[in-house]
Amino acid sequence: MQQTITLLASDKLISELTTAYEPYFQRTPPYALFQAKIPGVVITAYQSKKVVFQGVNAEKEAAMWEKRGANTTQKKQSSNSSNSLPKDFASWNVVGSDEVGNGSYLGPVVVCAAYVDETHMPLLKELGVKDSKMLTDTDIKRIAKEIIHVMPYRKLVLTPKKYNEIQPEYNVNRMKVALHNQAIYLLLQDISPITPKGILIDQFTPESNYRKYLAKEKNQVTKPLYFTTKGEQYHLAVAAASIICRAEFLTSLETASKELGFTVPSGAGQKSDIAAAKIIKKGGMPLLEQYAKVHFANTQKAYHLINR
Repeated sequence: MQQTITLLASDKLISELTTAYEPYFQRTPPYALFQAKIPGVVITAYQSKKVVFQGVNAEKEAAMWEKRGANTTQKKQSSNSSNSLPKDFASWNVVGSDEVGNGSYLGPVVVCAAYVDETHMPLLKELGVKDSKMLTDTDIKRIAKEIIHVMPYRKLVLTPKKYNEIQPEYNVNRMKVALHNQAIYLLLQDISPITPKGILIDQFTPESNYRKYLAKEKNQVTKPLYFTTKGEQYHLAVAAASIICRAEFLTSLETASKELGFTVPSGAGQKSDIAAAKIIKKGGMPLLEQYAKVHFANTQKAYHLINR
């Protein structure tokens, strides 16, 4: 029977997955680190650190990585999709939040929260707002320019420099909790006295983990929170937030490319290793820290390229 299993992986585990499945790589979908096909399973690792196993052998293959420290976030039969959200959630007035960039070696982490009510929905649909993974980069940038005038939103950009400064103290999930919470908090201040019926966070860590890190933050938004993977499929607020995030991330990579004089790629694959080696040759580690999340394994791979 066809199965779909989704895991959340650490940077270290993403590196191990990449090495293990590299001989089976296929064409990489948008916003993925890689896609590989082995008998009975297609494995897709996304920049969000979500790794999706699909196929008749998905459960067995995913279980192997779960034992190595990955967290199961979703386990379902593809024909019986279930979700804990209320049945009419898509029609609610909702704040949705999403992030992009945490799985990419180069570039910032961008988080956006957007408020969408029934008055915004028809125009957002007309402008083409949907799951950003189904859109081209050109579409994303075009739609983002239009929807920022349609509904209230808050966008936060964590630059690689700032990321590297706080990374020894904040792990990736704690960073993202802090960013999501702050974006949501600021947006709620913007739209006050309006109160959304729900706040939907595109799930990147179990709810218990999110709330554990949330307890360490100021201006905590604790309710009415909902969590689900693939949140952009369940409400336009998350889809709109995702598009704004991705447009900002793409713009950041384009700016970095102009500054450095060569193309700065997304993801954490071999292209990123090569780009990092060029940056190191140009200005050493101080320059790399301006553009890359230096705790990724790509840093050592870049030095290996330079020294071989």
